[in-house]
Amino acid sequence: MALVQRTDFELTLAEYFRGRLQEYGRELAPPPHEDTLWYMGNMLARFGDSDELFTYEQGERGIRPLALLYRDAVETPSEWERCQLLRKLGDTALFIGAVFPESYARKGIVRDYFVGMGGGAYDYLGDNARQYRHVFAELAAKFSRMLELVARACAKQRAFDAADVINLYQRWRTSGDPRLAAELRTLGITLPDSDVRH
Repeated sequence: MALVQRTDFELTLAEYFRGRLQEYGRELAPPPHEDTLWYMGNMLARFGDSDELFTYEQGERGIRPLALLYRDAVETPSEWERCQLLRKLGDTALFIGAVFPESYARKGIVRDYFVGMGGGAYDYLGDNARQYRHVFAELAAKFSRMLELVARACAKQRAFDAADVINLYQRWRTSGDPRLAAELRTLGITLPDSDVRH
């Protein structure tokens, strides 16, 4: 049921986030559908790869503005490509709106912007996507609550938050340092045998 091919680490990172989402999702009435939690866990793991979040434009690395993603989606003649761009828009709005709200608030970008852009993108997908329409419909209808849920799932637990876990993994992947591997395991991250370095 995977949306794209994933590395073993992304799968364990997705499991980590799904566990957190399930834990906090049970506190909501009604709790989010299991498929929606699955989707959001995979989305968070995908953004663990910085290339999924950042783009290179005009020689600079950054997050493509949501308004430009929306423009690209509106202008494409391909329905399939439009859905892909709107999925990227919805996922990016959900992620950055939940994980980096203070950073964007300092730039004058408020929560309602993320809710409008992300909720609108998911609403379109709820009617037009080839699959997971029920997931996108729930994300659209409850976008504000999902922002809060993702923010809680990514918030600091003990000394680490989601960004810390992702950075720790990327440092370990680059260096192969066994101390970093041990720290990841202490956090409950299972490292695939193919990635374990000696």
